[in-house]
Amino acid sequence: MTVGQETRRPRAGKRRAGYLIGALVNVLVLLAAHAWPGWEAVPFLTGDTPRVLGVVDLALTAGVATNVAFLGYDPEWLTALGGLVTTLAGLVAVVRVWQVFPFDFAGSSFDWPVTARVLLVVGIAGSVLGALVQLATLVRAGLRRR
Repeated sequence: MTVGQETRRPRAGKRRAGYLIGALVNVLVLLAAHAWPGWEAVPFLTGDTPRVLGVVDLALTAGVATNVAFLGYDPEWLTALGGLVTTLAGLVAVVRVWQVFPFDFAGSSFDWPVTARVLLVVGIAGSVLGALVQLATLVRAGLRRR
């Protein structure tokens, strides 16, 4: 792609299918964490997990809400704004998981704590970059509307 070249958005049907799938996946993760099988079923999660569930739930709920909203109305500026909100909510959740680190990998011969920390750093960096992209997209869409 050259500088200044606009990309075309996928057709509305494809976008809506993506929104629906995104919302369903987030609902399924919420159900898995709180109903069945529950976060307690995951052997490497510790009793500190409830200390991060609130912000993780917030990020997942933001994803559900924005995707459901986009099913009915999805101009580029709104999807950029929704993407910015959900990315920032996800960033808050990942930072909180870093702070609490509710994992116990005792008994493993592999260094899972370091691997988990590296993945959390990748998630933080990706979230910051994603938020910047969403912000730029929001500004660009706003300028186009004028």
